[in-house]
Amino acid sequence: MLSAAPNTPAEYWDTYKPHRCEGPQPRPAADRFNWTGLDDEGPGAELLGSPASALDLGPAEGENAAFLARAGVEVTAVDFSAVQVDRARAFWADEAHLTFVHADACAFLDDDPREYEAIYSTWGAVWFTDPEELFPRVAARLMSGGVFGFSHREPVTGQYGAQRMGGTWLEGRETDLTVLRWQYGPGQWADILKRHGFAAVHTEVLPNPDRAALGTLLVTAKA
Repeated sequence: MLSAAPNTPAEYWDTYKPHRCEGPQPRPAADRFNWTGLDDEGPGAELLGSPASALDLGPAEGENAAFLARAGVEVTAVDFSAVQVDRARAFWADEAHLTFVHADACAFLDDDPREYEAIYSTWGAVWFTDPEELFPRVAARLMSGGVFGFSHREPVTGQYGAQRMGGTWLEGRETDLTVLRWQYGPGQWADILKRHGFAAVHTEVLPNPDRAALGTLLVTAKA
């Protein structure tokens, strides 16, 4: 049964995943770092280098954050959905190196003075936040030489910039609830990152095993 229709973007993410499961959800395995969201053998945490500290922007269930924490990385994971954060905290209460924070990504980066050796987002906040607002804040919190990595769905040709999401709870509600995602092609992301002071930018599209489906766009850069 679907939950009540959300009235804000944060409430949309409160309801986005939980409605898909009935009863208690199993804890994710967190046995590998996954950029694509698919069960594949693609790249993993090695793209982040060997950080002692990491910031996860939009962790959802938190399996990537948990994977790093189990390897001894001090991970802070920030999500602006209260429901997502509560669920993730319940899943990973036994992980000593992992802290979940309920906050907007930009507000957290403004308020928290810490710096991190890696900042990443897997189909998370980078996809759903204006890079002109987010990237300067990421650059200010990333240690010199640190890695910024993110992934999102490969964009449809011509559908670049801020794109209005559709689907459950959103169709026909353009005047009272809008959820946007920012998506660009590899070269466009590289240009935006360089403009905000990032270097060593690498972009690639990881194909979906289902040839009829879009792949994953993966980007890494350094401070």
